[in-house]
Amino acid sequence: MPKTRASRESWLFWMVALLVIGAGLGLRDPWPADEPRFALVAKQMVESGQWLFPHRGVELYSDKPPMLMWLQAAIFELVRDWRVAFLLPSLLATFGTLWCVIDLGRRLWTRRVGLYAGWALLFALQFTYQAKKAQIDPLVTFWITLANYGLLRHFLSSRHDPEPDWKMWMLGWFAAGLGTITKGVGVLALAMLVPAIYASVQGWRDVRVPLRAAPVLLGPLAFVFAVSLWLAPMLVAALSQHDPAYRSYLDDILFHQTAGRYAKSWDHPHSPLYYLGVMPSMWIPPLLALPWALPAWWRRLKRRDARYLLPLAWWVLVVLFFSIPHGKRDVYIMPALPMACLALAPLLPGIVRKTWPRRIAWLCALALVVACAGAGLAMLLGNPSFEARFTIERGFEPGASAIAWLLLAMASWGIAGMLWFRGRPVSMLLSGLAGLWVLYGLVAYPLLNPASSARGLMADVGQRIGPHAELGLVAWKEQNLLMADRPAKTWGFVLPPHEQLAAAMPWLRADPTRRVLILEAAMGPCVDHDRAQFAGAANRRRWWLIDASALRPGCVPPELKDWRGPDFD
Repeated sequence: MPKTRASRESWLFWMVALLVIGAGLGLRDPWPADEPRFALVAKQMVESGQWLFPHRGVELYSDKPPMLMWLQAAIFELVRDWRVAFLLPSLLATFGTLWCVIDLGRRLWTRRVGLYAGWALLFALQFTYQAKKAQIDPLVTFWITLANYGLLRHFLSSRHDPEPDWKMWMLGWFAAGLGTITKGVGVLALAMLVPAIYASVQGWRDVRVPLRAAPVLLGPLAFVFAVSLWLAPMLVAALSQHDPAYRSYLDDILFHQTAGRYAKSWDHPHSPLYYLGVMPSMWIPPLLALPWALPAWWRRLKRRDARYLLPLAWWVLVVLFFSIPHGKRDVYIMPALPMACLALAPLLPGIVRKTWPRRIAWLCALALVVACAGAGLAMLLGNPSFEARFTIERGFEPGASAIAWLLLAMASWGIAGMLWFRGRPVSMLLSGLAGLWVLYGLVAYPLLNPASSARGLMADVGQRIGPHAELGLVAWKEQNLLMADRPAKTWGFVLPPHEQLAAAMPWLRADPTRRVLILEAAMGPCVDHDRAQFAGAANRRRWWLIDASALRPGCVPPELKDWRGPDFD
């Protein structure tokens, strides 16, 4: 064991972080809405060898740049296990984000402040939840935080960095470039220039922005180089293709999914004040300290302390940026959370010693126990129709009682933590949250996986049709193709389901042994339900198997008026 207290505290943090974030790695498959999509694209990269242009089935996938999918595919080539490969980029990105925040806190203040920043970020609800998912947000949060790390080390003078560090300046711009080709909003990291220039012009202490120095151009060059790692070869290859699908890919990914999506957002409509509700609810427990942090921040800003101005102002700029468009999602502002925790960390040692913050922490720990225990007991002893409805809608074979016992185990862990850390309410709360996330990964993952991932559905379909039958998919979801036990025939993904079915009908009639798995809502009048075979339910959807005998002669599939699109989840 480490001999010094500082080493022991650091080791404790990283071991807890590994338990909280890593628990369950390898115990589940990708879950909707986005995880199966990215994993499928990565899997097709490996199988086809086409890494430059991602595909979803037979179509080019232009919704997101391929950075996350590249990492998933590359890790699979190393570990040869998709259950590990699809989640590992999020785990590594999370650890990278935590390290950046801890090291910044250590450099700008003290080692203890760095660890406080790490603890606050690790257990922020939104951060932990997203860290355990295989989506793009943990990765883009890392790149943005790494960019902030480089820029802050360059801009802010400290005992560790007394002079401008041009290597950190280049790192900041390079990381922002990698963030941009991960998700377009990665460029927001460069908004840190705004408060830095303001503080320098206004003569704030410990800030330096030597914009007249010749090496300043190295930053933009590093950004362009990072973006070009993907953009340059992609543009050359796409423009050399005669297939118009590649031009459509360029238009969609470079314009429609970036500037177009921001200016004319088409989903998740919310008011401009939406994020004022997201942060107090999704950034707890650290944001519970906000009533005490606000006056303390104001005092430090009046003293012209740039260590607080830069992360706080950048946080505000990010929230304002995402508050402008009509469409909003809570996860959009997650990249601002690390800087919020960094600015909060120097104040936390004093705040957690105050009476009311300690009471709030104790009440939160108690509320966590009561919520888990109450939900578990309600599922065991309450109205049985709720349990039956849960089991049917989710296709959950073990039954809701298994979830009930899991919730009771979480409550028991919380009670044990409250007894063990008697008199230390913050430790009570963090131990309860740690237990919740560890049990969620180790127990809930295996319990929920068959129904949440389509693994059980596709395995059952494979057994029903036999090992040699060909399988087609109509109105399919990414998890169906990802988890099929054989290469499956598809007729597009964004193509309307009636057109997919029309294309599948001659394929079925050409061979009576072929089968098509079709979504119930897409069957329409051309499929005889009496001749179709119910395949099962997954993710609250019902699926059927049909062969040529289930097709009505001479029928042309009509357009479905209430169809909500392939990406609806």
